[in-house]
Amino acid sequence: MPAAHKRAFMDIAGFPGVVGVIDGTHVRIIAPSEDEAVFVNRKNFHSINVQIVFNAACKILDIVAKWPGSTHDARMLSESGIRQLFERRYVPANCHLLGESGYPCKPWLLTPYLQPRQGPQRNYNRAHKTTRAVVERGIGQLKRRFHVLHGEVRLRPEKVSKVIIACAILHNICKVRQIAETLEDGDEDEDEDNDEDGGEEDIHIPQGNLVTALQGKLHKFTFQGC
Repeated sequence: MPAAHKRAFMDIAGFPGVVGVIDGTHVRIIAPSEDEAVFVNRKNFHSINVQIVFNAACKILDIVAKWPGSTHDARMLSESGIRQLFERRYVPANCHLLGESGYPCKPWLLTPYLQPRQGPQRNYNRAHKTTRAVVERGIGQLKRRFHVLHGEVRLRPEKVSKVIIACAILHNICKVRQIAETLEDGDEDEDEDNDEDGGEEDIHIPQGNLVTALQGKLHKFTFQGC
């Protein structure tokens, strides 16, 4: 299965070793009666922050839908099962997730260069951005398919979590059965996308240059981390 995921992601922009793309997204809720403040996110509305991992076909591989809106994506990751799967090596070596710059860079979670140099590092960022766009597209598909996730869910937080998980399961069933969305696919989501490659157009990166940058990214772990 990892090999199939790698091939599918490789076909997008030539980025090797990718088995999933990860991000967080917020589902708006009414103000809860308990611990109200912790549910207020950085955009100043109450929400559940959802961690989600997609494969290249926008099928959900992993989802965590229990954290209050103020929780940082990096904390959700640090306490998640997906981290344990990678760090305890249940996932084969040379398998990576791609995440945005808010996540910590790890051997199994690759983030963009914050100040990329011209050449391989900039090519790495462009391929990273193009490949990681799958997670934004997947979140958009999920929320368009189940409009309850677009509006304010008027339930207690624990019940909202169950609704989100139910929608994720149904989304995957729709994917397996090839049930089309009502609207056309797009890259929409309410979370802004950081322009981490300096605004250059997305292109397929020559494999040699990308591998050079990828090796440089992983080499940092020998010394100080990313």
